[in-house]
Amino acid sequence: MKLTLGPLQYLWPSDRWRDFYFEIADEAPVDVVVIGETICSKRLHFMEAELAAVIDRLEAAGKDVRLSTLALVTLEREANYQRALAQEDSRLVEANDLSALHLLKGRPHTVGPFINVYNAAAARVLASNGATAICLPPELPAASVATIARTCPDIAVEIFAFGRMPLAISARCAHARSKGRTKDNCQFVCQEDPDGIAVNTISGQPFLALNGVQTLSHTCQALLEHSDEWAAQGVGSLRLSPQTCDMVEVSWAFRKVLTGEIEPAQALARLRDVYPDIPLSNGFHHGKTGAEWVARLKNARDLTE
Repeated sequence: MKLTLGPLQYLWPSDRWRDFYFEIADEAPVDVVVIGETICSKRLHFMEAELAAVIDRLEAAGKDVRLSTLALVTLEREANYQRALAQEDSRLVEANDLSALHLLKGRPHTVGPFINVYNAAAARVLASNGATAICLPPELPAASVATIARTCPDIAVEIFAFGRMPLAISARCAHARSKGRTKDNCQFVCQEDPDGIAVNTISGQPFLALNGVQTLSHTCQALLEHSDEWAAQGVGSLRLSPQTCDMVEVSWAFRKVLTGEIEPAQALARLRDVYPDIPLSNGFHHGKTGAEWVARLKNARDLTE
């Protein structure tokens, strides 16, 4: 079972972005690192100066580096960026928008969780287009994951196992609006919230998070207690999405569960310690509301409260 570190969804300062990936290269037991701007093209210049050094460091550490496309294309410069990225011939490109699928047609590539793949027929179409791996959307229940993996043996299936779940992308920037700015004059206010900004209900209950033009779940998906089922279902990789917490420790918790060094309950306790302010959830995996926690482990419920 592989571990994949998905692309950073938030805007972090260039030096913090670089140092994060250097630490991942040196200390995290992940096999694949997907890198690149996925959410907002205005953020691209924050990573451009450090991108080559980060890729070199990751590859020198034995990580398989993949490049992510944007998840939404609305401008010609964004379309040009997608076209340029699709010409990459030394690393796999992860498509996170349908426009990228057209550009990558006939060439090996992977598919990220921003593209809705809800059944085996869709997975087979993507495989015929050249996709070698698919990270299924986090809202997909376990039964659907198993069906896709079982009936599409020629494509590697990955599940979104840790992180705030990507729910929607908009052409407008609610994050900027929440701070009295417009998308065109945002002044990168999303950098003030390196883990997103909470969205509360009228009664003050947090239920979503904003990250620029993106809407995320408030809760953090944590799929640890099903490790005995994944291989049998045909899942080949677990995706960890970077959050403002110790992602090296997160990756070690998952790795040690996969190798049998610790029990899932112990790993969940570690996640709670590492990321204490955000509740864990696994509802989607069980076909329930995504924010729910369905406890299958003894004494696991209190870890998310």
